[in-house]
Amino acid sequence: MRFVIFTQGCPHNCPGCHNPETHDPTGGKLMDSTEIINMIEQAHLIRGVTFSGGEPFLQANALAKIAIAARRHGLDIVTYTGFLFEKLLERAVTDTKVLALLTNTDILIDGPYKKEERDLRLAFRGSCNQRLIDVPKSLTAGRAITWQDPYLKNFS
Repeated sequence: MRFVIFTQGCPHNCPGCHNPETHDPTGGKLMDSTEIINMIEQAHLIRGVTFSGGEPFLQANALAKIAIAARRHGLDIVTYTGFLFEKLLERAVTDTKVLALLTNTDILIDGPYKKEERDLRLAFRGSCNQRLIDVPKSLTAGRAITWQDPYLKNFS
C-alpha cells in the first residue's frame, strides 16, 4: 500500500491525461508539508510514498522535504513527471530544489503521457515512451538506468 500525493499545476497538458483537474495551479487544496508528513507518519500500513500530479517538480522543494521525512521511516519514494530525466539532470545543476527531489526519489516515471502510445500492459505507466528509472543508479551513472523488478519482468 502506498501514500499518494497529487500535486496541483501542470505545464504539460497531455491529451488524454488521467488527472486533467490537476493542471490548474490554483485548484486543489493547499496543504503544508508538515501536515502531510504527519499524515504519512500515521499511515502505518504503507511501504512508500508516490508523488503524482499535476507535475511534482513544480513543487520540488516541499516534496523533497516530505521525501526526506518519509525515507527516515524506511519508506521508498516514487515520483511521476512529464519531464525527461535528462532535462531534470540539467536543471538540477542550477536548481537545488530539483536536485533535492531527484536525490530523494527511488524510482522516477518520466516523460509526458502520449495517448497515441497508450498501452494498458505497462506496469505503472500509461504510454510506451514513459520510463521506470532507478534514480540512485542513474545519478551515479550520469544517465538513465532502467529500474528492474524481477516480479514485473513480463510487464515492462
